[in-house]
Amino acid sequence: MRQLREERGLTLKYIAAYLGVEFSTLARYERAEWPFRREHVIALLDVYGVYDDPTRALLVDLSQNAWRVNQWTPDAAPYHDQGSSGGGGMVIDDWWLMQRAEELYMYANLLVPELVQSRDYAAAIIARGVQQQPLVDKLVRQLVEWQQVLEVDRKPATRLEIRIEEPVLHRPVGGRLVLAQQLQHLSQLVERPHISVRVVPTRVGWHPGMDGAFTLCKMQRPYPPVALVHHLDGRLTIEADAAKRYEHAFDKINEVALSPTESAALIATLADEHHHDSVRA
Repeated sequence: MRQLREERGLTLKYIAAYLGVEFSTLARYERAEWPFRREHVIALLDVYGVYDDPTRALLVDLSQNAWRVNQWTPDAAPYHDQGSSGGGGMVIDDWWLMQRAEELYMYANLLVPELVQSRDYAAAIIARGVQQQPLVDKLVRQLVEWQQVLEVDRKPATRLEIRIEEPVLHRPVGGRLVLAQQLQHLSQLVERPHISVRVVPTRVGWHPGMDGAFTLCKMQRPYPPVALVHHLDGRLTIEADAAKRYEHAFDKINEVALSPTESAALIATLADEHHHDSVRA
């Protein structure tokens, strides 16, 4: 709502007077210290000239569900053609949330996380759920743009901790050449000081990550951590005390993962092996 107001060049004082609330009240609304009242959101969407029905419905839903925790959001399809203001009807969009996190902790047991996927690797995955090539291309461009926002526009950059199962580094998504390019991309990323990628070797037995992949968002204080868990029918958003279980799981995964140096060496070696295999093929 603050973004909409600022885009239209309107001041807090003007909008507070329009709503009939104190200046400080509107400021707290916009800082997410208090939830927007539903009737205020509807009134502001009118004054801001937002008449697109899906956008209005999403923002009104957000105001009504501001204090909900531990949500389950069903997905109608594997991939949505999402706009910048929302995620296919989700109460909280993943990318919106991750962009506002101070630190991101990702555990991946099947695929390389979206945030660090190369263009061709992402395209190979998206194409499995979307048949129209123009839409595939659009979603890939959108993913790359989101990656750049998280990487470039944050000062300081978002701290990114990734723990990835070794079999993911062998799975030829899109073919061996695409996998080799993806691993080379990872090798370049781990050279950046705010990114850590550590591999959980195949020889490791049971650990808490066996229950499935997740992303843990550590937010700015006083906001609690949020865990994102995707599954075939949608997504779980787990907040506050319940999210601490995922912090504990990530700590346990750290205990069995290779060191950053060992992980970087393994990723680089496998990148070369897959590249040579693809050339011979």
